[in-house]
Amino acid sequence: MTDEIFNNKITIKTVGHQWYWSYEYSDFLNIEFDSFIIPTNQLNSNEFRLLDTDNRCILPFNYPIRILTTSIDVIHSWTVPSLGIKIDSTPGRLNQSLIYINRPGLYFGQCSEICGINHRFIPIVIESTNFLNFKNWLKSFLL
Repeated sequence: MTDEIFNNKITIKTVGHQWYWSYEYSDFLNIEFDSFIIPTNQLNSNEFRLLDTDNRCILPFNYPIRILTTSIDVIHSWTVPSLGIKIDSTPGRLNQSLIYINRPGLYFGQCSEICGINHRFIPIVIESTNFLNFKNWLKSFLL
């Protein structure tokens, strides 16, 4: 019963790969992208080593969001401690959870399953923003 989620407004699907995450915003014209770690030699001064990604998962705050997760290859774990979420991403299985972000900001996480030699290089970055900015970001995929 606790796994059933009825009040979500947005659904995001995360797919674990060795050594990156893919995101699917299927509620919005099938927006899909991959999110890789930024190599240390390519970091800007305002980015975090081993935590920042080239494409962030953009989500609105004050909206109930359903997170679906799976994996292509081995068991991964989509974990963002500051949001209180940790979901195992298992091949052949679709797991779900609900998050509700209360304020704008950047939230960092990493794969917390020992999924291979480079598992520490699978960061997660959630950028929480207001719904108008989120909508404008979605529109940028249509151009």
